[in-house]
Amino acid sequence: MENKHIHWKALIINILISMGVGALASFFTKNNTDVYSTLIQPLLAPPAVVFPIVWTILFLLMGISAYLVFVSPKPLKKPALVIYGMQLAVNFFWLIFFFNLQLYLFSFIWLMLLWVLVIIMLILFASVRKSAACLQIPYFLWITFAAYLNLGIYLLNR
Repeated sequence: MENKHIHWKALIINILISMGVGALASFFTKNNTDVYSTLIQPLLAPPAVVFPIVWTILFLLMGISAYLVFVSPKPLKKPALVIYGMQLAVNFFWLIFFFNLQLYLFSFIWLMLLWVLVIIMLILFASVRKSAACLQIPYFLWITFAAYLNLGIYLLNR
């Protein structure tokens, strides 16, 4: 049976790590996100205002999910958290490649790396704590949608 006691310090640190990655990426790309509205968009592209809202929710869920793995006594928690950290780094750099450098094809390939890492993370998180994996499903779905958008932008704007 899982421990029902909340370790507030660990929870806050895990949320701050994930939200911090998102905030830092946003800071480094803030001067280049306007380019998105100048591009020919794929059919299902949402308005730019949707992205910060969705990403804030996703980074919050990621932090809670990582916390659930962090406090688990299961042996696979360490490799799960290593993959989690790797996917956070890949996520961070995708924004730089896409918005700052406008390397749309490379960004799509990089996003496929993120997609694979998130699948591995989901599997590892599920082996540690199923609820932690469930909290990552919206993130997986969103980056799948982001891959559609990224590829569409590449194909429509070359």
